[in-house]
Amino acid sequence: MASLLTSPLTKPKPFFLSSPPRPLTTSPPLNLAGISLTHNQKLTPFKLPSLVSSAFKKRDVAASAAAASESGDDYRRIMLSDVMVKKKTDKAVWWEREWTSMDFGAVAVVVSMHLLSLLAPFQFNWRAVSVAFVLYIVTGLLGITLSFHRNLTHRSFKLPKWLEYLFAYCGAQALQGHPIDWVSTHRYHHQFCDSDKDPHSPLEGFWFSHMNWMFDTNTITQRVGEPNNVGDLEKQPFYQFLKNTYIWHPVALAAALYAMGGFPFIVWGMGVRIVWVYHITWLVNSACHVWGNQAWNTGDLSKNNWWVAALAFGEGWHNNHHAFEFSARHGLEWWQFDMTWYVVRFLQAIGLATEVKLPSEAQKQRMALTSDSS
Repeated sequence: MASLLTSPLTKPKPFFLSSPPRPLTTSPPLNLAGISLTHNQKLTPFKLPSLVSSAFKKRDVAASAAAASESGDDYRRIMLSDVMVKKKTDKAVWWEREWTSMDFGAVAVVVSMHLLSLLAPFQFNWRAVSVAFVLYIVTGLLGITLSFHRNLTHRSFKLPKWLEYLFAYCGAQALQGHPIDWVSTHRYHHQFCDSDKDPHSPLEGFWFSHMNWMFDTNTITQRVGEPNNVGDLEKQPFYQFLKNTYIWHPVALAAALYAMGGFPFIVWGMGVRIVWVYHITWLVNSACHVWGNQAWNTGDLSKNNWWVAALAFGEGWHNNHHAFEFSARHGLEWWQFDMTWYVVRFLQAIGLATEVKLPSEAQKQRMALTSDSS
């Protein structure tokens, strides 16, 4: 979700809100020299981000940050967690850096949706609330978690093209960016998870990982370069069409909602619903790397968080996901509620989802925290 608007054809002209801008600085990197990226699940001709070797020892985040703080840097702990982040001033993050037209566009969209949602108490009716709930399921579950994440990013299962495209279109209506942009960012997150190149690690602060990263496209480009990991989507005309016409599809939906139910449908079906799906998606990036527990030796900060899982259709079992990125099922235990998996399993039962990937017992043993592997 590097942009909420369609990508420009050329690099946008930068703006400076103060002068002179200071060079980009990041928190001291943690020691990741021990990571070995090995994964036998491949996406031809593009290799998806790898699993972390079972030989990698679980990182002691608190100890690493404490050691770094002894060098004289100023660190703070994220509330109720063991994650230590270097203190940054809001002035440096927001003003003393280069802004692009895409940054301004992203801020405008996010702020406008939040302001629109504030009108909800004054535009309440049960039909409008019902529309918002249905669109929450359609755009959040079918669009973001099932399509953008598990199907397009990780290729956890295959769908007939007509159904793949239908679900991807639902995801575009979540106003989180077109599929090419969303998938690229998330693949980079797994490739560089909780390192200096991660687009949205909480090591730079909770709010940075939650949403502020979206408003600094230059930093993302400096870290990972131009998107070059989504060739499987870029070669398909449908995804190029969504990229080139992206912003008009939510506009068309808003017009249809207004025709059906007037302004209350806009406030609830667009404002409230979009803001709700925004934050449950963003909590996977932020809360699930800060609060919860780890069941697998992934070598990163990913956590299993039950309340995010309940809100985000099973996406909160995030440590499970980072251990087995290819898995269509994130709630690996019987009690781990995973609504997205139940939908995938239903589609498999009726013959629409094929090549559904799940971790084997041998893979689980290699990734287990109690593994005797060295």
